[in-house]
Amino acid sequence: MRILVTGGAGFLGSHLCERLLQQGDEVICVDNLFTGSKRNIEGLFGNPDFEFVRHDIVHPILLEVDRIYNLACPASPIQYQYNAIKTVKANVVGTMNMLGMAKRVRARILQASTSEVYGDPNVHPQRESYWGHVNPIGIRSCYDEGKRVAETLMMDYHRQNNVDIRIARIFNTYGPRMSLNDGRVVSNFIVQALRNKPITVFGSGSQTRSFCYVDDLIDGLIRFMRCEKFMGPVNLGNPQEFTILELAKKVITLTGSRSRIVRKPLPQDDPRQRCPDISLARKKLRWKPSTPLGEGLKKTIAYFEEALKNFTAETQRAQRRRG
Repeated sequence: MRILVTGGAGFLGSHLCERLLQQGDEVICVDNLFTGSKRNIEGLFGNPDFEFVRHDIVHPILLEVDRIYNLACPASPIQYQYNAIKTVKANVVGTMNMLGMAKRVRARILQASTSEVYGDPNVHPQRESYWGHVNPIGIRSCYDEGKRVAETLMMDYHRQNNVDIRIARIFNTYGPRMSLNDGRVVSNFIVQALRNKPITVFGSGSQTRSFCYVDDLIDGLIRFMRCEKFMGPVNLGNPQEFTILELAKKVITLTGSRSRIVRKPLPQDDPRQRCPDISLARKKLRWKPSTPLGEGLKKTIAYFEEALKNFTAETQRAQRRRG
């Protein structure tokens, strides 16, 4: 297969590119590097089956491919709120451009949607039949509503033009190659703990999340893309639920940190509960996550320890150059 991965230099995208190459596919990675990084894919540049194109999918691009994984969009609150209009355009105009390409070359396209389409849910755990409880004018709506419109576009292109689509609703995912400063709860806690800084818990810490290790999530995406006659939407995430306070204490224990927990006000529209019902993924994809949280956190902590060492060394070199 000749496969296009948009957002391929990002956290999830880089892992996906790597896995697709390992199974023998040709991969075109398209990324504008707004939140992605060449460092995430530097190990792939020597592979003759890998091609990197720096491009923003808000602008049309012509490629001949068999499959499209559309992952291009800032994914953490800090990133997508930094330029809300850019986030909406990536979700709407970018998705439309990718669907236009899929229609033209008759490629199957998978849209990386999100659990954020459920908003602050009134149904728990969340299953695909739930329509959500989303604030359309809040600070998170550029991402939440952008992803909901992207799903609408996927369905309309399928109904009107018979485009072969897949819609994956991705829940909280963590692992190596997360950014040091992306603002997600796992990376925040690990970086704060490794630096022995106060660990910031918003609200009471009783709000819940489910955490899926990146290897499991990538396996789910690939299984979904291969699955015939099932377009979703389907939840991909870990159904085991933890409070934010439990996660903070677990990170402190695993890092051996001297950090203490401090509390700050809960951000606007922050969901109280977030946990997927993955019955459909189990049935249709024969998929479920297999990595326990403790095991995944150890691998992620090891990555961040190395990343912080490199960051410190680079900072010192820069200071010496300036001095």
